Amino acid sequence: MARTGQWQGEGAGNLNPAWSGRGQWRCARRLGAARRRVVRGAHGGGLFLSVSLKNLISKMSTNENANTAAARLNRFKNKGKDTTEMRRRRIEVNVELRKAKKDDQMLKRRNVSTLPDDATSPLQENRSNQVSAHWSVEEIVRGVSSNNMELQLQATQAARKLLSREKQPPIDNIIRAGLIPKFVSFLGRADCSPIQFESAWALTNIASGTSEQTKAVVDGGAIPAFISLLASPHTHISEQAVWALGNIAGDGSAYRDLVIKFGAIEPLLSLLAVPDLSSLASGYLRNVTWTLSNLCRNKNPAPPIEAIEQILPTLVRLLHHDDHEVLADTCWALSYLTDGSNDRIEVVVKTGLVPQLVKLLGCSELPIMTPSLRAIGNIVTGTDEQTQIVIDSGALSVFPSLLSHHKNNIQKEAAWTMSNITAGRQDQIQRVVDHGLVPYLIGILRKGDFKSQKEAVWAVTNYTSGGTIDQIVYLVQAGVVEPLLNLLSAKDSKTVLVILDAISNIFLAAEKINETEKLCLMIEECGGLDKIEALQSHENEQVYKASSTLIEKYFSAEEEEDQNVPESTAASYTFQIQGNTPDTFNF
Repeated sequence: MARTGQWQGEGAGNLNPAWSGRGQWRCARRLGAARRRVVRGAHGGGLFLSVSLKNLISKMSTNENANTAAARLNRFKNKGKDTTEMRRRRIEVNVELRKAKKDDQMLKRRNVSTLPDDATSPLQENRSNQVSAHWSVEEIVRGVSSNNMELQLQATQAARKLLSREKQPPIDNIIRAGLIPKFVSFLGRADCSPIQFESAWALTNIASGTSEQTKAVVDGGAIPAFISLLASPHTHISEQAVWALGNIAGDGSAYRDLVIKFGAIEPLLSLLAVPDLSSLASGYLRNVTWTLSNLCRNKNPAPPIEAIEQILPTLVRLLHHDDHEVLADTCWALSYLTDGSNDRIEVVVKTGLVPQLVKLLGCSELPIMTPSLRAIGNIVTGTDEQTQIVIDSGALSVFPSLLSHHKNNIQKEAAWTMSNITAGRQDQIQRVVDHGLVPYLIGILRKGDFKSQKEAVWAVTNYTSGGTIDQIVYLVQAGVVEPLLNLLSAKDSKTVLVILDAISNIFLAAEKINETEKLCLMIEECGGLDKIEALQSHENEQVYKASSTLIEKYFSAEEEEDQNVPESTAASYTFQIQGNTPDTFNF
């Protein structure tokens, strides 16, 4: 349907917009004209992006980026997007936020300490047994297979030392040697606690490896044996069992559920059933907390709801502890539990822990702030009522510092959280306004890193979608238009589509208060019209159609509706503007 050339009017009464290439509208104008005459409503039809993106995808485009953008738009919780899916889920954001998960919170850990305390061997590393560190795998096999308990202990300790090497521990060699069944059998030797501990340590480090290596430990029958050791009268042995179960559960949802199925939760929680958690050794408490967090981790499927309800009271208690590592792992656990459906979020919220989570959100410790922000962000993807609990707990007062944080990831997650709050009710949007957060979002649009800018774009678009006229006017007066339009040059088509949706929403508000022309002038003066026109050559079908529709509806000059008829010459038009145009456009 592409047409070349340009329609040029013969007089003031025949103003047609230019048409060129792939349905591209261009305003007829005098070259270098400072302003263009705007005629509102020159063409009928609604804005492209006001139509359900879901329907448009199925009818008009199979573009992968566009589909992703539409999917994300539809998954916001606010009305007017997709009534069948009332909350926004993490899609690509989830991948971005989690791809450094081993830096945020370790899935598995290897015990490489050589100190005789805090989850290390109770055996003193004296001269008589130092020689065991130099045993080969073959020698270890012979020692473990002997009938001499002392030799079995030395061989197991030698294996543990090999597996505790900082670099390239010979895990596969130990597995191929068939040592795992022997080590698992040693876990049951209550008559010799040192060999229980050494074998538990060795198996812990094997389970800290790849999924295949963890599978070897599980297939060897280690899970029930470790659960039995949780009740050991020797603290260092029960702690090593905690550590091993944490590594197994951290491998993924299948082994996590297997650990739960074998009955690990109750004996784990009993380890913390003391009047004062501070009476427990810090390393011991940290290990138990970390293992509990791994039992909350992973999706597809999520942990059984019964297990979550069993663990949550202890997490609430841990959330009030003063140890930073305990707090961090507890917040990670809560972030996993809230990363799900509304009913799963409700299970967490109804415990009453949100105020304490918000308190931790305001701490200066990044390892605590990061998971607490993740958990708060997850909660506000839920219902409006769940979001309101976060707001009522004072969370918004923390966001000025989060939205201006020196760490880009904190800014990004804070903006993502705001995007789900602005997807809520109008009174919730007003709370965002009242806490002075709009300028911070605009600041991110102006100079944030691109990932943060994308989240701020969603926050603004959701705001324009559900906000009142007054709220949208305030947004424009705060200076959102120019930085929003500047991002139209982004290469990410889905972000461009979301921006065009925001601009469309602002125009709809302007129409209701008869300020469309001021908005058009504002957009033109900051170079936005040129950017919108340029999008008509965009490779993405939805982008070029959306930009063309904006131009056609608000910036074409096909008909005149008032007495301000442009003066014309044979070559161009000069558009007359009635009255003085203010430098700053306020609705």
